[in-house]
Amino acid sequence: MLVSAKEMMKKAKDGKYAAGQFNINNLEWTKAVLLTAEECKSPVILGVSEGAGKYMAGYGTVVGMVNGMLKELKISVPVALHLDHGSYNGALACIEAGFSSVMYDGSHEPIEQNVANTTRLVEICAKKGLSLEAEVGSIGGEEDGVVGMGECADPDECKRIADLGVTMLAAGIGNIHGKYPDNWPGLSFETLQAVKDKVGDDMPLVLHGGTGIPDDMIKKAISLGVAKINVNTECQWAFQKATREYIEAGKDLSGKGFDPRKLLAPGFEAIKATVRGKMELFGSVGKS
Repeated sequence: MLVSAKEMMKKAKDGKYAAGQFNINNLEWTKAVLLTAEECKSPVILGVSEGAGKYMAGYGTVVGMVNGMLKELKISVPVALHLDHGSYNGALACIEAGFSSVMYDGSHEPIEQNVANTTRLVEICAKKGLSLEAEVGSIGGEEDGVVGMGECADPDECKRIADLGVTMLAAGIGNIHGKYPDNWPGLSFETLQAVKDKVGDDMPLVLHGGTGIPDDMIKKAISLGVAKINVNTECQWAFQKATREYIEAGKDLSGKGFDPRKLLAPGFEAIKATVRGKMELFGSVGKS
């Protein structure tokens, strides 16, 4: 059964670890993440971007697939199904479809518009028992065609959004989606501390762009209140590399054509290994 991420965030914040959000793009990715979470006894958040939702035939299809897997695979750890970087209308659509958590990314809107839309979603999610993530300060890199330069959030704006009653807050601290450039200066822990001072110790913070951030920075961010870390690109790389190597090795050239179950198996295992490594780094293993 899908759950809100609210209790997950509280436990992670109090326990000084982070729950991992791993974005899913198809059946194999979803199954790999869920089985690894169960094996690690770790709570997990399945992230779905609006683009991935469309690719998988719609949000209702995603909800049906995930709920089916939870039952058939006998998943016992807490699992939240979460819209990642959603628009206001996207958030409403996911709520209607049966997601247990949504993110409204109003960071590209004027702060007054961000506040207005977030306020409405806080009310809706509270009535339905769903968790809500909001964002202040654009995350760098590219996400579904939206390019940001890795802004550092304004702590006062973070407080305005946090005070609306959101479950968790993503604040830009120089983090980037995708590959980090060689001249990347690193996370701005000064900004993270300033945000924490403004929003208070009880507000779980979210770190996007978990791929490529050095382990010591990840651990420091968790010590400063980050309770959720998003990983997507690293799983994409692992899946692509393993699948490409399988094809190049010609292991399935039996004359019958490629068997998709065999073709995707190396990528499936690569995602499991990646997710397991991140759960260990985040400290969420055994915290179900």
